[in-house]
Amino acid sequence: MAGALHGLVVLDLSRILAGPTATQMLGDLGATILKIENPKTGGDDTRAWGPNYAVGHDGEKTDLSAYFMCANRNKKSIAVDIATEEGQNIIRQLAARADIVIENFKPDGLKKYGLDHEALLKAHPELIYCSISGFGQTGPNRLKPGYDLMAQGYGGIMSLTGDPEGVPTKVGVGIADVMCGMYATIGILAALRHRDKTGEGQHIDVALVDTQMAWLINEGTNFLTSGQVPERRGNGHPNIVPYDVFEANDGHIIVAVGNDAQFARFCDFIEMPELAQDDAYKTNVARIENRVALKALISPPLMQYAMAEIIEGLESLKVPVGPINTVKGALESDQAIARNMVRTMPHDAVKNGNVSVLGNPLHFSRTPVTYRSAPPSCGQDTDEVLEKYTNKQK
Repeated sequence: MAGALHGLVVLDLSRILAGPTATQMLGDLGATILKIENPKTGGDDTRAWGPNYAVGHDGEKTDLSAYFMCANRNKKSIAVDIATEEGQNIIRQLAARADIVIENFKPDGLKKYGLDHEALLKAHPELIYCSISGFGQTGPNRLKPGYDLMAQGYGGIMSLTGDPEGVPTKVGVGIADVMCGMYATIGILAALRHRDKTGEGQHIDVALVDTQMAWLINEGTNFLTSGQVPERRGNGHPNIVPYDVFEANDGHIIVAVGNDAQFARFCDFIEMPELAQDDAYKTNVARIENRVALKALISPPLMQYAMAEIIEGLESLKVPVGPINTVKGALESDQAIARNMVRTMPHDAVKNGNVSVLGNPLHFSRTPVTYRSAPPSCGQDTDEVLEKYTNKQK
């Protein structure tokens, strides 16, 4: 069964993570993704971001790093040097056949090649052209480089992450890049809807820093409402208490009490029912005010139990509780298996004949996500694509 975006062609001039996240999502939904890679540099930067690589038939590492494979399935790789006149002509021909162009060069970086949004939209008014950058196409910082770590720092999330007594800490994965890619995907789909109704294409300007600020969510609006600068609370929640990580006698677990009734049942489990009647703790508003004292009271009883005992006991009382899985534990869990969150895809260049990638979390009843092709080797589809979409075969 064809995906929801089957028939759409995306010209992908992006690299690293934000743009490739967006184009992989579009590809998963059925679009044809034409990924342009510079043969002089070995292609997408992340191909060289080890240390983990798929191994080739000769026992040596391939250009399929684990990092590259996380965001590049369902794509065709075309080796083109856009700094050359020949390369620019190829891109123009591909753009003429595309519905969407997505790029993450610095603002104005493609203008010298005549491949910027103004030039391509003038030639193809129905085109949807999405530009991803660190700080956006406007503003005083527009020409600064855009990396996930810098976006997390500038956008405020690092100030909220980590131990209260420690240093500001980034999220463990490139979440600013990934979320920027997701916002870009939403923008592209909205622009497609507009084009379907009017025939008009448009330019989409999306920035890592803007999107990171947008997903400050409750902490951002906490500041806007109160004027008080949020602070790091480790694993604690600014608006719900207790909602934190606690120590058991054999590890750590998560307790996420969401309302006062759950708190009363939690207190029954730790055999301290009086806390649920104490004015200092019986409401969430009070618990927020007295979070430090409350944590000091409820932590010792929990340390008397094993993790499994806490999870079983609180689940039986319908109090939200859960483990802290390793990546191995998460991806090998019965839930991950039931939901197909790990996918194996065949690849001719790999020694064992296949690679493993993370599954797409979307489940459609009529237009399912498809896994048509594994992340490509650099330039592997050049001849096929140029023969189909241009007037020249390389």
